[in-house]
Amino acid sequence: MLTLKNIQKEYVTGELKVQALRGVDIRFRRNEFVAVLGPSGCGKTTLLNIIGGLDRYTAGDLEIKGRSTKEYTEKDWDSYRNHSIGFVFQSYNLIPHQTVLANVELALTLSGVGAAEREARARKALERVGLGDQLKKKPGEMSGGQMQRVAIARALVNDPEIILADEPTGALDSETSLQIMEALKEIARDRLVIMVTHNPDLAERYATRIVRLLDGRITDDSDPFGEEEKEETPPATGRTGMGFSTALRLSLNNLLTKKGRTFLVALAGSIGIIGIALILSLSNGVNVYIERVQRDTLSSYPLEIDEQTMDLTSTMAGFMDLDTDGVQHEEGKAYSGTRMTEFMSAWMTGVQKNNLKAFKAWLESGKTDIDSQVSGIKYEYTTPLTLYRVDGEEPVQVNPSTVMESTGMSDLFNMGASMGGIQQTVMDSTMRRMDVFKALLDNPELLKTQYEVLAGRLPEAMDEVVVILNGRNELSDYALYTLGLKDQSVLREQFKGLMQGQAIESETLEFTFEELMNLRFRLMINTDYYEKDGNIWRDRRGDEEFLKEKLSNALEIKVVGVLRPASGAVTTSTSGGVGYRQELMEYLLEKVNDSEIVREQMANPEVDVLTGQVFSNVAQDAFALLDTMEVKDFLALLEERGVIPKGLIPDLYRNMLTKDMVKQFVQQGSMMISGNSLEENLSAFGVSDADSPSAILIYPKNFEAKQKITELIDEYNRQAGEDAIHYTDVVGLMMDSVTTIINAISYVLIAFVAISLVVSSIMIGIITYISVLERTKEIGILRAIGASRRDISRVFNAETLIIGFGAGVIGILVTLLLTVIASVILERVTGIPNMAVLPPVAGVILVAISMVLTLIAGIIPSRMAAKKDPVVALRTE
Repeated sequence: MLTLKNIQKEYVTGELKVQALRGVDIRFRRNEFVAVLGPSGCGKTTLLNIIGGLDRYTAGDLEIKGRSTKEYTEKDWDSYRNHSIGFVFQSYNLIPHQTVLANVELALTLSGVGAAEREARARKALERVGLGDQLKKKPGEMSGGQMQRVAIARALVNDPEIILADEPTGALDSETSLQIMEALKEIARDRLVIMVTHNPDLAERYATRIVRLLDGRITDDSDPFGEEEKEETPPATGRTGMGFSTALRLSLNNLLTKKGRTFLVALAGSIGIIGIALILSLSNGVNVYIERVQRDTLSSYPLEIDEQTMDLTSTMAGFMDLDTDGVQHEEGKAYSGTRMTEFMSAWMTGVQKNNLKAFKAWLESGKTDIDSQVSGIKYEYTTPLTLYRVDGEEPVQVNPSTVMESTGMSDLFNMGASMGGIQQTVMDSTMRRMDVFKALLDNPELLKTQYEVLAGRLPEAMDEVVVILNGRNELSDYALYTLGLKDQSVLREQFKGLMQGQAIESETLEFTFEELMNLRFRLMINTDYYEKDGNIWRDRRGDEEFLKEKLSNALEIKVVGVLRPASGAVTTSTSGGVGYRQELMEYLLEKVNDSEIVREQMANPEVDVLTGQVFSNVAQDAFALLDTMEVKDFLALLEERGVIPKGLIPDLYRNMLTKDMVKQFVQQGSMMISGNSLEENLSAFGVSDADSPSAILIYPKNFEAKQKITELIDEYNRQAGEDAIHYTDVVGLMMDSVTTIINAISYVLIAFVAISLVVSSIMIGIITYISVLERTKEIGILRAIGASRRDISRVFNAETLIIGFGAGVIGILVTLLLTVIASVILERVTGIPNMAVLPPVAGVILVAISMVLTLIAGIIPSRMAAKKDPVVALRTE
């Protein structure tokens, strides 16, 4: 029946080698009850595992019915264990989440036996061991003796030729042990039973043959089998393999024993499905929703016309691939475009000036119907709105913002602005848009619809402002640094670290509405920086005491409210900053124009009030000029003209320098500096004409109104001649391609949500790996009854598929519920019915995607499970 020839088994752990069997030679008869005795560690269990095909010998040979197992493949060993071997273990090794009947049926399942026959044979085997009335119980509901009988029934159900029992009575009491031994003795009447035991009394009483082992060698055999016997019957073979339905049942039963965890894992896996399904649902109503987006966006998004601008409409349309000229080409041919030539033409044409004074007069003439088409018109000026906080030890300038200077990035902006032309135009517009303080529209009704008042009220006077949060009640860190609520001194080092690839950690701050409403600012008129000294005016902005004195008497600006965008507002005219009334700018212009220094300069336009010298556009000899000026004024002039960097010479040393020292310090010989001009002085003073703004922002009421406004501007241009207005209709171009943009946003959102789907799938893979660890013993049991590595892999793949299916179904069910709620909410908010509907095909596809992703995520854990050593797996507790 079985012949072991010089069987050796060596275990290697690192550099340590352990010889478990040292040349075992033994033969077994077809039917006998063999008891293997020996002390612990002598190799009894190893011998049993080698005979049962769970472990492989290192040297020697095991012959089964005359056939050497050296020729056996992995499939042959699986078939041998399933059809020829029945295992009875000391610790029973039953699968806890399967019923008694299912545990016994398992070996038949691997043999490909049909369901009806499988159940009948399993029932018969259980009745044989006296458990015919315990079929539906779980192993945990039975006594030790009953569980061992189930193990015996499982070993017998496939009618194997060999029963291997490893300490079958080791965990049982004396009475139960005798019952199990009687059962094994009965079984040994018609087949080979090999039992490993420590109990010599039971061996003497029940076994027909006793083999003793010591240190991996047989020391005694009570009934050796030495005669040659022909093996006419080949080893039992047949198909062995687990059907996918069996794998699903095993996995489902396992998952049902951990219902809470299984549900939570499936729920986590469904998050990505829910996100994608919701996006798909909402995309069905996007085309209708776009019209509302257009109306609300244009009612608060301005049509901007700057004093200096570039008309890049054709160029931008080319880059956006939009057809603005309506030219039709014949099909079947390729044509040349004009994108490059239009771009070069716009670039070389450079900056174009708009006569905004004439255009403003036209807007306010009452000759047009533009007032009925706009929510408001906002005028901007070059006069800086300079504000300080004075509630600390030192005044802090909050507008224009000094954040860029604190980071050191202002040098880059200054470099771009110094190039002039197009670069300067773009830079000036960019810097103006970065101001935290922005004028509110002069339309109280519109403001009430755009904003929700969280605390206080809307401003009613020129010295009142409001803090405007975003929709999440946040102020950007840029605004916080600007307002002095975060320390700007750390920005330069952070910016240096960022340039070196270091991450910036940002602290989250909280402010009460009362703290924000307690903010106070002082308005510094630009001309107040200058003080008359004799016949000339000196710039005293570097004198801290002078600045403090001026600010102490300056107009105080107080915060009277905290706002945020109203619910349902697509966009607002201002967000994430401080809003002031336009009257404040009108007051500032009046104060600047009425200042003493401006009146003096305008009264004598040929003489520079800062130097007392006649204006000259011709370069002047710097050192000749030095002889007529004080040293500190001369250094300030050099800094103003860009000859030396600002701050190069500390204030401490300026009063110590003589004119000769300055000449030696700056340059030997002559040096020419550019002359100043009246326009430059007036710009430095902040002089602006209220009738001549630097930018006009027109806010259309809706998309149709925007169209009418552009038509009115086109009509104005036809009559204006050289004063025609040039501007880039960015909003119009955006709206022409809004469908493409919305689709792109949808794809991006799906991509982002898909990341969460992948992450959740990976998490399911990790959970599957944990399941592998938890079910290690089950892996050993399945391998012992003939399951192949592929079967083990299939079990865990089935588990991931079930979780993936559950995640997909939960995701779709939750989405269907959310779409109902979303449709109701959106209909109430927008008046658009059925805004969110999930297509059935999309639901099915998403469930399939969930299953595929979880299956992929579980491949590695399932392969790890398949590669586990069955002997090691059986020892796992």
